[in-house]
Amino acid sequence: MRMSMKGIVFRGNCYYLRRRLPTRYEAVDERRIIKVSLHTDSEPMAISKAAQVWSEMVEAWEARLAGDTEDAEKRIEAAKNLAATRGYRFLQVRDVVTKLPEAQVIERMRSVMETSTPEKPDMMAAAALLGAVPKPSVRMSKVAESFFALAEDRTLGKSKDQIRRWENPRKKAVATFIETVGDKAIEDITTDDLFEMRTALMRKVREGGLAPGSANKDFTYLTNMLATVAASKGIDLTYKTKGLKLAEGKKRTRSAFSVSWLKDTLLAPGALDGLNLEARCILLGMVNTGYRPSEAQGLLAKHIRLDAAVPHIEISPEGRTLKNHHSERVIPLLGVSLEAFKACPSGFPRYRDNPGLSDTVNKYLRENKLLETADHTLYGLRHSFEDRMLEAGIDERIRRDLFGHALNRERYGKGASLAHIAGLLAPIAL
Repeated sequence: MRMSMKGIVFRGNCYYLRRRLPTRYEAVDERRIIKVSLHTDSEPMAISKAAQVWSEMVEAWEARLAGDTEDAEKRIEAAKNLAATRGYRFLQVRDVVTKLPEAQVIERMRSVMETSTPEKPDMMAAAALLGAVPKPSVRMSKVAESFFALAEDRTLGKSKDQIRRWENPRKKAVATFIETVGDKAIEDITTDDLFEMRTALMRKVREGGLAPGSANKDFTYLTNMLATVAASKGIDLTYKTKGLKLAEGKKRTRSAFSVSWLKDTLLAPGALDGLNLEARCILLGMVNTGYRPSEAQGLLAKHIRLDAAVPHIEISPEGRTLKNHHSERVIPLLGVSLEAFKACPSGFPRYRDNPGLSDTVNKYLRENKLLETADHTLYGLRHSFEDRMLEAGIDERIRRDLFGHALNRERYGKGASLAHIAGLLAPIAL
């Protein structure tokens, strides 16, 4: 044997990596001296391979350390990492036995034996290569946290407030289940549990505190979250969802303001003076554009084109997402809406990512008797704009383009010009 450099020795006809086991890893490897063949008689090649081999061994030891825990999720993650360091994909024992060819199973067993002795089999290697690791268990109280981490792609591009509004109903669905059934492990959830939750929600519907559609959304959110989390952990869910949702009956539509109410009451001189400037401008801007309030909240100064031949606003997914790709559009400004944007040419920074707009406006309208009926809200202005366009005979494609709705047929051409649309809207603008 001759020494070549620290940690590398030449014996027989090839080089070996020979180093003392680091103290940190003594709990997961009984060897005190590590000797591994580098399968080469070339010194430069041996030096090059030694660093990589040692790095891979350190990764394997770290994976073993991580696996030396009672935490099921950490153990299975450690098993995956340890399997990867040996060049294998982690599989549960059922899949190792039923899905792998016999030769591959034997190969995995031999790899386990390489680091085992008759007195002490390498149980961590067996867990990693043969799948002998219990599946992790996730309790309902951890479902929302786990789901949000897995569903990060679903919130890309959303603003902070949009993420909050996306997460809250899902958190509510989980909280309702826990309140009704308890903090069960998701693999133990039964069909009876879900119907127990259904009974609780039905009670709220009967008492008038919840709409059937809202209850059904709870089930949609909950079952989607459970399926996503379970799939990521390899957990099998056994419950059935058939018959779970409530009958919704006739869908309730929002009430549209009549033209006479808009002219004589809502837009009467001084009627909106008590509303703060930005909220007032958003409301007035909605009268002749029909935009969604959230779309107005996201407008920046560059999206408000008062200097164009046809003054307009550009609804764009900047700093937030839109409801769908059809929502990205251009809308001409006329009448009170044009005047509102002249008063707020830089947009609405107070409400840019603030959830309080609708509550502020609806409270003001209600307290000042500016709502046509108890069923009316700010959103009724969008419906009113649609009614006025219908009565004026404006083409369906133009109406859908202005509202950011899909067209139920193929779209041909780029659509009507902004000037043409403004000309159609001029007679109905208030």
